[in-house]
Amino acid sequence: MMLVQNLIQLQELYLDGVNISAAGNEWGQALSSSLTSLRVLSLSNCYVSGPIDHSLLKLHSLSVIRLDNNNLSARFPEYFTKFSNLTSLHLSSCGLHGTFPKEIFKVPTLRNLDISFNKLLEGSFPEFPPESALQSLVIASTNFSGHLPASIGNLKQLSRLDLSYCHFHGKLPTSMSNLTELVYLDLSVNNFTGPIPSFSMSRNLSKIQLSQNGFTGAISSSRWEGLLNLVDIDLRNNSLSGSIIPSLFSLPLLQKIQLSNNQFDGPVLVFPNASSTVLDTLDLSSNNLQGPIPLSIFKFKNLSILSLSSNNFNGTIPLDSILSLANLISLDLSYNNLSVNASVNDPTLSSFSNISTLKLASCKLRIFPYLKNQSKLVYLDLSQNQIHGEIPNWIWAVGNGSLSYLNLSYNHLESMQEPYFVPNLFVLDLHFNHLRGKIPVLPPSASYIDLSSNKLTSSIPTDIGRNLWFTTFFSLSNNSLTGIIPESLCNASYLQVLDLARNNLSGRIPACVSQMSQTLGVLNLRKNNFNGTIPDAFPVNCALETLDLSENLIEGKVPEKLVNCKKLEVLNLGNNKIIDNYPCQLKKISTVRVLVLRSNKFHGPIGCPHINGTWKNLQIVDLAHNNFSGELPGKYLTNWQGMIAGEDDVQSKLKHLTFQFFQLSTSRYYQNAVTVTMKGLDVELVKILTLFTSIDFSNNHFQGPIPKELGQLQSLFLLNLSQNALTGEIPTSLGNLRQLESLDFSSNNLIGNIPIELANLTFLSYLNLSNNQLVGPIPMGTQIQSFSGDSFGGNKGLCGPPLTRKCSNSSKLGDAEEEEVEFDWMFIYAGIGFVVGAGDMIALLMFWEKGSIWLDIMTDKILIVVLPMLGFI
Repeated sequence: MMLVQNLIQLQELYLDGVNISAAGNEWGQALSSSLTSLRVLSLSNCYVSGPIDHSLLKLHSLSVIRLDNNNLSARFPEYFTKFSNLTSLHLSSCGLHGTFPKEIFKVPTLRNLDISFNKLLEGSFPEFPPESALQSLVIASTNFSGHLPASIGNLKQLSRLDLSYCHFHGKLPTSMSNLTELVYLDLSVNNFTGPIPSFSMSRNLSKIQLSQNGFTGAISSSRWEGLLNLVDIDLRNNSLSGSIIPSLFSLPLLQKIQLSNNQFDGPVLVFPNASSTVLDTLDLSSNNLQGPIPLSIFKFKNLSILSLSSNNFNGTIPLDSILSLANLISLDLSYNNLSVNASVNDPTLSSFSNISTLKLASCKLRIFPYLKNQSKLVYLDLSQNQIHGEIPNWIWAVGNGSLSYLNLSYNHLESMQEPYFVPNLFVLDLHFNHLRGKIPVLPPSASYIDLSSNKLTSSIPTDIGRNLWFTTFFSLSNNSLTGIIPESLCNASYLQVLDLARNNLSGRIPACVSQMSQTLGVLNLRKNNFNGTIPDAFPVNCALETLDLSENLIEGKVPEKLVNCKKLEVLNLGNNKIIDNYPCQLKKISTVRVLVLRSNKFHGPIGCPHINGTWKNLQIVDLAHNNFSGELPGKYLTNWQGMIAGEDDVQSKLKHLTFQFFQLSTSRYYQNAVTVTMKGLDVELVKILTLFTSIDFSNNHFQGPIPKELGQLQSLFLLNLSQNALTGEIPTSLGNLRQLESLDFSSNNLIGNIPIELANLTFLSYLNLSNNQLVGPIPMGTQIQSFSGDSFGGNKGLCGPPLTRKCSNSSKLGDAEEEEVEFDWMFIYAGIGFVVGAGDMIALLMFWEKGSIWLDIMTDKILIVVLPMLGFI
């Protein structure tokens, strides 16, 4: 700071990039006391810290302040509004927080303002004054929110407006068309809605970025006419509709058009003057575009990126049509109704040598395109085609070893041509083919390997772990593999997903597999022949979110150390030979969403009054086909908050239960699956919606009444308590389960009437109350009567449609008539002999209509009491 003190008359100070490493009070006071005439202060990237000292106000002449990329970590200094000569304020990436003062926007001399990348800095826009001098306004990546005021049209000198990655919402004011000096506009990643206003008056506009909002409507040609300086237009990820206007492609300087993930439809018309344009990027993917791809697209000589995927384009495209695009680097025609023709040995493809990304998924390819001479190819996706036979060995040499992504899944491939070597692939996806025999040699640098759903029949190589050093996803599921899990597999120390399900693997699960859960998020060994116990070796830092060991021969108990897996969401131990009590220790894992213990030998009561913790997210619980006993604890069930969600929570839960992992800087998801008994059938939920909820306690020895607290689980879809020994009446509170689709109480000892409240279950599509002791009429005029008679069979006391057994006339009496013949139940015990012996009276009553009805009622009530006394039911 001695240098600063010797420069008292200095007016401009530029120390950008100099490591000053001083606190706010140090550098602030030193400057304010020594450089009183300072007009320009530029300390970008100087490692100064905050807060900014109040003494800077002494620098009355200060007009330019640049403190970008310093760790100030302080509230924004409100006194900056008092710099009356301020023209430029640059405070991006400074760790500022608090509320930005609106008065700064109104400083009459302010021309440039950049407070971007202060993610905790809040604020909104004021009403802008008519004669604002603002020329550049950059608020990107802050916590600013609110609407854009109509007065933004007053910023007539504005050339740069960047509000990207904020929280603005609402419609853009039409006054934005007044921003005639605008050159750069970025409003991407906000919540703007409505139509895009016209920018046809902004003749100097070169860049428009409006992606990831909620803009709607068409992009009419009149709104873009005259933008002769436009270079880049990005409207991705909105809800724009209508047709693609051809005039957009005739703008002379336009280089990038990105319109993906919208709702554009109709055909793409012929592009005028295509050969004379400088367009290098065209992305129309993920829309509803139809018809053939116009051949004029292939006249854009400068085109380097072309993406037309996920539309409804049809027709046939020969690869040699694309070869005229000599500068093409990335091509994506996937997921249309296109047929791409390729020849086995097309020599012209050798000129097609700049391509690095080629995506031809679902393009009806029947053979491999001849890509042997493609020296720069990095990404190749030929999935979901009709390619048969063997994988040619030249494919591994594509790109001179630079090929890093290869997806040949969903074809009809049977083998690999020998000899072959394994390239430096990061992704190898061959799943859903017909590959036979041994597991191929795996690429040692691969992060993602999927060989699932083939016909591999070998055992897993004992040294397989040496090629999985960097692997995060590894799946051999749905093959016919035999043998054991080799312990070398545990050398895959970065593995996040291990899926060996649906094979013929056997033996014990190695203890090291449980220890791998410090990195593993998914371990799926379902439907094999593993035996022995589950290794109790889960580490303290267990990262498992899904553990599926179902449909094996596993014995023993649920491991105690499984409670270390504090992130566990899916636990499926169904269809094994586990002998244990209800695993109360798992209540300590509050994250559990799916708990499946079905078809084991669990026993004893459920409910854990002495264990702290609750499954607040539990949505699927299946304890069916065990030996559980005792009463169902109603209060315990109400702790399952995931089943109590109201209607307001429904939309927020419309997502799938997945495990997210990362590979090649891209998010990928492992899709969890579970089998539930729904409507009397075993159904596999390949995608588990977090909205789906079910309780299956069937085929156990539960006793006592059905808890009325079940009526609080208002988001329940499936409830199965069949094949138990439950008694008492069906609770009327079940009428609150408005989302219920499947209800099964069959084969219990339930008594009483069917509650009329069950008629509230308007989504109910499966009902089984058979084989109980229910009595009375089936509620008339309700959805309940729409079910078949099988739903009510085995209840000798039930009557009325859909059963053939008719109800007595007593069930048809009105309320007034019932009051006339009201009967005192105490009369049963006092007058049985009188009724039995009064034959003459009975004969008289049989000829009197109301008396006959009264007789039927009294006889039924007497028999209900008398017959059980005599040992009859």
